[in-house]
Amino acid sequence: MIEDTLKIGGKELSSRLFLGTGKFGSKDDMRTAIQNSKAEVVTVALRRIDLESNDENILSYIPEGTTLMVNTSGARTAKEAIRIAKIAKEAGYGNWVKIEVINDSKYLLPDNLETLKAVEALASDDFVVLPYISPDLYFAREMAKAGAAAIMPLGSLIGSNQGIKSEMMIKILIDELSHIPIVIDAGIGAPSDAAYGMEMGASAILVNTAVATAGNPVLMAEAFANGVKAGRMAYLAKLAGEKKTGSPSSPITGLIFK
Repeated sequence: MIEDTLKIGGKELSSRLFLGTGKFGSKDDMRTAIQNSKAEVVTVALRRIDLESNDENILSYIPEGTTLMVNTSGARTAKEAIRIAKIAKEAGYGNWVKIEVINDSKYLLPDNLETLKAVEALASDDFVVLPYISPDLYFAREMAKAGAAAIMPLGSLIGSNQGIKSEMMIKILIDELSHIPIVIDAGIGAPSDAAYGMEMGASAILVNTAVATAGNPVLMAEAFANGVKAGRMAYLAKLAGEKKTGSPSSPITGLIFK
């Protein structure tokens, strides 16, 4: 396979699978899932980090060398998201941040306007900012202009395992924002969803619930890694287009009929 790396925030990543760390039945399963999937970027909500660094600190279960992306989960406004990001950075957890601003308790849809405000503030303050958004081209453009390192549109409702329901809108982002990575986040329910997202041209896939709540999270993490890899290879190979009629795989000319 040709050499193919993803560049975000000054880092070159070999894996295009990002993993979330919530909902795992045990921290050991989480650690092994990260290791076996070879994911190089993981998200962690600040509220799940023990700032006193005791033995049960989730960070002690994240493999060395993994890029930590703090998630502003729980933020309802840009101001709250900015505060969470700065606390994490000051505590030594790095400057990668997934901006998640949600004030809708039923559908958990991200607030694009408040998210944009957070992007503008944090990107100008030396953070590597990856905003989680509803797939809207105009907001995505403004976030890219403000300095977002990648755009992360939702595939479907967060934690729903519904798959990619916002396909058309995500394709628009991929087509119109070719200069910035598009990472599909939320709702991805199966490795086949991840493969399809990569076939569409997404730069990476972020998964949490579908792996963490699987019967065998470690095996499912590996399955997702393979799905992402297969989808990326298919995209690079340039998928053949669909046809409305049948087409023989072998030529029918020159055959002798009786």
